[in-house]
Amino acid sequence: MQLDKRTRLIAFWCILAILLFARLYQFGMVPGDINQDEAFAGYNAYTLFHNGRDSFGYGMPVYLTAWGSGMNALESYLAIPFIALFGPHTWSLRLVPLILSILSLVTIYKLIHDFMKNDIFALFAMLFTGIMPWHIMLSRWALESNLAPAFLLFGCYFFLKGLEKEKYYIFAAVCYGLSLYSYATIWVVVPFIILAEVIYFILKNKIKFTKYTISAGIILILISLPAVLFLLVNMGYMDEFRSGILSIPKLVGFRGGEISFSNLSENLNNLFKIILNQNDGLIWNTTNEFGLIYKYSLPFSIVGLGAIIAPVVLKNMTISTTDADKKDGEKRISLSYFLLVHLFAGLVVGALISVNVNRVNILWLPLILLTAYGIYFVFYNIKWIRDRLVWLPLAVYLFSFVRFEIYYFTDYKNEINQHFCEGIEDALTFVKEDLADEQSVYIAPGLNYARVLYLTEQDLDEYLNTVEYTNYPSAFLDVRSFGRYSFDLNTESEPDNTSVYVVDDSFNGSYLVSRLYENGYNNYTSGRYTVFYRN
Repeated sequence: MQLDKRTRLIAFWCILAILLFARLYQFGMVPGDINQDEAFAGYNAYTLFHNGRDSFGYGMPVYLTAWGSGMNALESYLAIPFIALFGPHTWSLRLVPLILSILSLVTIYKLIHDFMKNDIFALFAMLFTGIMPWHIMLSRWALESNLAPAFLLFGCYFFLKGLEKEKYYIFAAVCYGLSLYSYATIWVVVPFIILAEVIYFILKNKIKFTKYTISAGIILILISLPAVLFLLVNMGYMDEFRSGILSIPKLVGFRGGEISFSNLSENLNNLFKIILNQNDGLIWNTTNEFGLIYKYSLPFSIVGLGAIIAPVVLKNMTISTTDADKKDGEKRISLSYFLLVHLFAGLVVGALISVNVNRVNILWLPLILLTAYGIYFVFYNIKWIRDRLVWLPLAVYLFSFVRFEIYYFTDYKNEINQHFCEGIEDALTFVKEDLADEQSVYIAPGLNYARVLYLTEQDLDEYLNTVEYTNYPSAFLDVRSFGRYSFDLNTESEPDNTSVYVVDDSFNGSYLVSRLYENGYNNYTSGRYTVFYRN
């Protein structure tokens, strides 16, 4: 159903304003302060900008060594401009997922508007996706693997736009190529996604060998080639490669064995438990009360799945209730086919690895869109329901959204603070800017070294020259010390008279804290953290 342009634009901007508010309110403060994965991505962005090297000394690596077993690099590269402009803060690092989440919502609107010719459903799908707990939570913290859903969505959109103008295939190639550097686990399915889409369009005589399709293929190969070389290096087929403009690192520990056909049954059982329960038990991914897409939504997901399978299988059906010519009908079927391909790819990932919500993050956008269409199919396509209850799903989901927002900024905020180190940025900024550089600093063990690296703007060369590991070599390296920072502090430590101590609230009442007070130490408290120091 089409709306007049003025009504559509007013509705679009009103919806976008609501979704922006949900993502911008207390941005950088909720959730918590900073997660250790965020911090390491941020530190690598910082060193890449200032030194042209990552935290292991590789010049412009295709994949970050980070913990030892690696970290996806795209988040760090995309964060460089923001860290260069604003400095290494929690909020500056989180601008990347924030921007991508907003672009994703606009892309969803454009997908439905351009390929279903249905303004009401396009606006509803955008709003529906934007108020889902999963999408709100994903957009507010910078877990590097959570960039994958956005880039696969962009690739899908531009590939479909190639139906109209072939130049868009080039943009699709760029987005699909970059998706490989957002999350290594999807390497196993991205080729399948692209192949399935190419074959579909070849069969429909929509892809021909032109300057645009050939250029898109070459660009995709060039962007993908470093990822292929990375696999060859880490599987032992070639030596690592270092240069100032591109490095292919050999990881300390390679986790290629995590993707396997050996545990299909167990993995699928775990995946479907997560889908049914909408919870993986990890507070940074889901909440027990609200789930991923609100817990009453699954029946509509099933309806939506059936409603889009039928047009693809039967081919003579259309998705919209409006009359459309053959060309528009083909575009709607193409969109349905692409959605099914991306849904299937997410299920394949869930079958090949032991998943939690973020490990199978490419599944949730297709599932959300299926659910949105299931609701639309029931409440708008069935005349009796449309005439009497068309307002009901909007009211119910908006009510749930308001409840989730209230919970997110109250109870959830307090719960996540325990995991995301509330107050640590302020505490470490105090150490960095207000205390003498020559003082040794002892750090409580719950504060991962990646946070200290990022928030203190640790000099890369000093770090590389002084770092001591407790468990090298290992897939997950633990640091004993670097520079002036030591991480072997415990509650029974005896303080000296010259060092700085950064402890969390678990140290309250401990022997160490008691002795610090007895020795006349000053203290500076921020959130859960206290800095003990001498002037």
